[in-house]
Amino acid sequence: MESKIRISITIDEELAKRIDSTVDGLKIRNRSHAIEYLLTKSLLSNKVKKAFILAGGKGTRLRPFTYEMPKSMIPVQGRPLLEHTIMNLRDQDVREIIISLGYMGGKIKEYFGNGSKWGVNITYVEESEPLGTGGPLLLAKPYLNEQFLMINGDNLFDMDLQDLFKFHSKNGNMVTIALTTVADPSSYGVAEMKGSKIVTFIEKPKKGEAPSNLINAGVYVVDPSIFSILPEKGAFKIEVETFPKIAEMKRLGGYHFHGQWFPTDNQERYEEAIKGWNKK
Repeated sequence: MESKIRISITIDEELAKRIDSTVDGLKIRNRSHAIEYLLTKSLLSNKVKKAFILAGGKGTRLRPFTYEMPKSMIPVQGRPLLEHTIMNLRDQDVREIIISLGYMGGKIKEYFGNGSKWGVNITYVEESEPLGTGGPLLLAKPYLNEQFLMINGDNLFDMDLQDLFKFHSKNGNMVTIALTTVADPSSYGVAEMKGSKIVTFIEKPKKGEAPSNLINAGVYVVDPSIFSILPEKGAFKIEVETFPKIAEMKRLGGYHFHGQWFPTDNQERYEEAIKGWNKK
């Protein structure tokens, strides 16, 4: 348990109003919590600096759009999905980005280049054949020698990534999964929690058999020690073959966030993202 001390401060009235405006009753509970949160965010140097984005999928459920472009390049409100993610990372001081390419990956490289236009540095790894969600991680291993974010390239989300990283660091996990809630979790990876730990992780359970409605939002913090339990090469699904193993090790964390989250893996969800996404 963290030790805390009580302090008294006097601040400008206008500044107090701005602090109070951050209180939402969920992530930030009250004025005291808001001051602690803002000071932590401003002063502590322990931040995540690197992100690995999975952008190699074919997006067969988004055809005909994906006959002409990779699914991470489909537009939402005038920008490709992947551009929204890269701008989100940049705005939260995550500027070292590795992107895994596969299907029509040349279009992604042509659009983003080295990332300098967006104020980030982009490195690419390329699949010669489909490698699932786990295989690309092995390709990127030379670049992932510190704790990093791993992000599915076909989701839109509005999340405090540094707060996610702080949560991960405090709890000593190998992987922390950002979790959100849905009415029907059967299409997603589902987490059963005990405290801050995920004790059971089930990928796409049958309807009515999910242990909760907390689902994988496709954003993770990963410690490089994960490579010690991964295969040396080949295709595999990290959600199916790796996350349950880490849960058994009691090193799989769950971070429940309340921001916007839009999957775009089929046409119906894509339409909901276009209509509902509201980036402040």
